[in-house]
Parts: sequence; structure tokens; C-alpha cells
Amino acid sequence: MQEIIEKFIAGYVRSYSLKKGTCTTWLSPLVAYADAADLLFPKLKQIVSPSHAVPTDFLSDAETVIAYFLPFNHLVAESNIPGRESSRAWAVAYVETNTLISDLNAALARKLERHGYKAALIPPTHNFDKVKLISDWSHRHVAYIAGLGKFGLNNMLITARGCCGRVGTIVTNVKIKPTPRAEGEYCLYKLDGSCGKCVDKCVNNALHKKLFDRQKCYAMCLENASRFGDVGLADVCGKCLVGVPCSFVNPVGFSN
Repeated sequence: MQEIIEKFIAGYVRSYSLKKGTCTTWLSPLVAYADAADLLFPKLKQIVSPSHAVPTDFLSDAETVIAYFLPFNHLVAESNIPGRESSRAWAVAYVETNTLISDLNAALARKLERHGYKAALIPPTHNFDKVKLISDWSHRHVAYIAGLGKFGLNNMLITARGCCGRVGTIVTNVKIKPTPRAEGEYCLYKLDGSCGKCVDKCVNNALHKKLFDRQKCYAMCLENASRFGDVGLADVCGKCLVGVPCSFVNPVGFSN
């Protein structure tokens, strides 16, 4: 089933822009797998939130969590480098990718059902406490458990193809061998203190080397949402992801 799943995800992403007429195109996705019984899942109740779910909250007989990363094309990232506000292309990519994740998960669930398995769908975003700004299912933390990447100083997941993109997850009762989590760091600052450019990129003084202010970060996201209301709910910023060494690669130079 692993080969079937990965071919399906790659083909769906490759054809999506043409079928749906999106402005955004995506690079080839990455896919990884977590054992639903991994002991890190209950630990997310301590790390992220006491209300953070575990896979069996979505599917009683859950065996695997599939995590995937959808990298934006380079032009989207480059468009978001200048200025204080997000670029229109970045805002559109955020909205269109959220829709892609929802559509992909629904299609993948149908594919799995045809093979005799079940899957539980999870929203790509906006499943968080609007006051505390903490999610009850952090796709990034789940993707970390699945071995898809490591967290950077900017709190984003750095994958083998960088951090400019979106993460999706789906819970299933298909049993697939877990992806090993790599040793070491993918973030140059966490590795040896040699970077920190994402801090300089933050336009609302939310990100610091020893501190992250969620409220200031989200305030900037809401500023962009107000500016780009015509494209959908684009509560996004992304300045700390673009024009940095980890935008499209793992800058440390190794990965799974």
C-alpha cells in the first residue's frame, strides 16, 4: 500500500493545478509515515496543548498517520520576499493549498476505502483555539513524529525540500512501516548558531532567537487576511520562510 499511496499523492498534486485551474503550482511532494501508537503522540498533550488529539481520537483502529509536505514553486516564495505585507501570490498559494489538502485527503480516503481500509479526514488549518492560538492537532508536530523533517528557529518544519509549503496529514488503519526520524538538526541556528536569518525577516517583531510571540505573529497574519479578503481566508505571513537557507532545502545537507 505504501507505493500505491505515494504514487496517488504525487499524481494528484501533479494534475491538480490543471484540473482545478489554480494560480499555484507545487513541486513534488514528500510523504512520511508515523506509527499511530508512537509514544510521542500523547506527549503532544504536554508539548502543544492538553487538548491535543491522538490518532485513535479520529479512528479507533488507527495504525498509521500519513504526513506529506507540498512545496510551493519558487516563484511564489520569491514574490513574498519584499515588503511588509504578504504577496498576493503567497496569500493565494496558502488558500489554494489548504483546498488542495482537503481535496487530496478526501480522494485518498476514497482510494484507501476501495482497498478495504478506512481513513479519517482532518482539516488543513483553522482547527485551533482562537484565544490561545494553539491547535488540537498540529500537522507540523505530527509530521515531525512521522520523520518528515525537523523544526527550525522559525517554528516551521524544515523538510528535505525546505519549509516553503504546507503540511497535510491523514489517519488510517493501513499498517505501514514508520519513517525513521533523522538524528541531528536541519536548522543552521540550532546546529551551530550560524544562521538566524528568519529572525531578521520577521516584520512584526514576533520572532526572536529565544522568544516567539504568537499574538504578534497572528496579528500580522490577520493584517494580511484583511488585505486579501477577496482570495479567501489568507491569515498568513510567511516572511520568515522566504529568502532564507532553509526555504527549499535542508541546509545542513542531510536527510532521511
